[in-house]
This record gives sequence, structure tokens and C-alpha cells, in this order.
Amino acid sequence: MKKILQYLTTWKFWKELFIMTLGMTIAAAAVYYFMMPGKLVLGSISGLSIVIANVLGLAGITVKVSWVVTAINAILLLLAWLLIGSEFGAKTVYTAMILGPLLDFWAWVCPYEKLIEPGLNSVMGDPLLDLIVFVLVVSISQTILFSINASTGGLDILAKIVNKYLHFDIGVSVTVAGAIICCTAFAINPFRMVVIGLVGTWMNGLALDYFMASVNRRKRICIVSDQSEQIRSYIVDTLSRGCTIYDVRGGYKGEPHTEIQSLLTTDEFSSVMNYIKAHDIKAFITAGNVSEVYGLWNHRKHKKVEK
Repeated sequence: MKKILQYLTTWKFWKELFIMTLGMTIAAAAVYYFMMPGKLVLGSISGLSIVIANVLGLAGITVKVSWVVTAINAILLLLAWLLIGSEFGAKTVYTAMILGPLLDFWAWVCPYEKLIEPGLNSVMGDPLLDLIVFVLVVSISQTILFSINASTGGLDILAKIVNKYLHFDIGVSVTVAGAIICCTAFAINPFRMVVIGLVGTWMNGLALDYFMASVNRRKRICIVSDQSEQIRSYIVDTLSRGCTIYDVRGGYKGEPHTEIQSLLTTDEFSSVMNYIKAHDIKAFITAGNVSEVYGLWNHRKHKKVEK
């Protein structure tokens, strides 16, 4: 209990609480304004909730979509806590539980009925445009939450479990599970709308992978230089990054050289390149993008990067 109370007073807790609230507010807006008006069902718990609420409505039982979202998320939270970890579980408890209330919040702020022209059931005037806007907005929200080891709940919990244990890309996991949920929309939507939902689910997976790769992107840099010790010292002592040193031999003259490999952020990569240029260091450099890093990667920086 003492550790929990100490954590609640840290800057990290309040920063991540704000980020989670912001991310879920964005996600709720996407669901309320671009999914609910046209009963657009994508592969998500929100889409499944729309189906369930409408099916119950046909049976004479009136249930709010927000209530169904909250109920399903409550069931999935136990899986998050047990299979992924307490931190992810605790964060997802918060994000999942506020999605329903945030849907009601947007309904109170500006009901979507005010934004829809007479005779239409789409905020953008076309289901395809609603789909595109929804995918972009919700993918940004998912990326924000995944980057701090949280999620929007629901389908994202299942995607995170598959990502952790089977090492599939999160986007692929979202797409496969989402496609199954999309097929439930046959209960309330015509074939055309179901196809639109399937396309949207596929687009959501692609967009999520793209945004996640952009957020997590690192530079793998390889430097061959006779002044390798000077470069190594800068990477280790100034940037607080690790590196690996290899003894290599040139294929043209057969002369021995030293190669340094390191994983850096984009800013750190620019800093190294500026340092090499400023000190007129002779070097052969190659660099490539790395979208995921596992293991001993130092997320917390203690030393200032020189620009």
C-alpha cells in the first residue's frame, strides 16, 4: 500500500493519467461521431456493442451502447490483469471504464444529431468518409495508449495478449480479431455496410502498425572509423547509450578497422552525425530504421543531447 501511495504522488503517474484520459477522449469522439450514427461496425468492442444494443432493441429491450461497452470491457479486464501484467491491467481498467462515460460526455457536449443533415445517417455525409476519419482518429488514440503500455480496452486487450505471447504485430492481431467481430454486423446491417466495416478493420490494422512504427522507430547506426574511441566515448558518456564494438578487416586492402554499432533515437542519431562532422572525423557510416526494440533499452535519459 505504501508503494502505491508513493506512486500516486509521482510525476509519471499524473502525466500518464493525463495521456490516458486524452487518448480515451479522442477514441470516444471517434466512436460517437463516426461509428454510432450510421451503425458502422468495425472490428472493435465498440462495434460489437452497437450490434448487441441494436439486437436487444429489436427485441424490445432498450440498452445504451455505453452500458454494453462498459460491461464487455469489465469482463476482458480480468484477462489483461492476469495475462499481460498488473501495470497494463491497472491502466486498462481506467481507460476501459471511462469509455462509456466519455461517450455520454460527447452526447452531452454536442449530440451527433445536430451535425447530421436531414435524410442522412452520417456525420460526413458518406459512410466511407466516416470510416476513413474514424480509422485515422482511433488509430492515433490506440498509438498514444500503447506507447505508455495501456490500451483502449476491449479488442486491444486481445491484440496485446497475442502480441506478447505469439509476437505478432499488433496491427495484424487487431485485424484478425476485428474481422470476426465485423461479421456479427450481418444481424443489423446490409452486406454493403459489413464490407465497409471489414475494409475499415483492415485499414485500422495498417494505420496502427504505421503509427506504432513511427513512435517506436530507432536508428541502427554502423560506423567504421580509425577514431572509433572518440566516437564510442561520445555515444556512451554524452548520449548515455550503449554500443557494440567489432574488429573488422577491409575487403579492398585487407587493413584492420573498428566498427561501432548502436541503437539511437532520431535526435541522438542527428547529434552523432553533427559531432562527427564538427570534429572532422573520417568515418564510413550506414544507418537503418528499427521499428521495435526489446531488452535493455534505456527509456529514461539523464544526459542532455547536444544539437
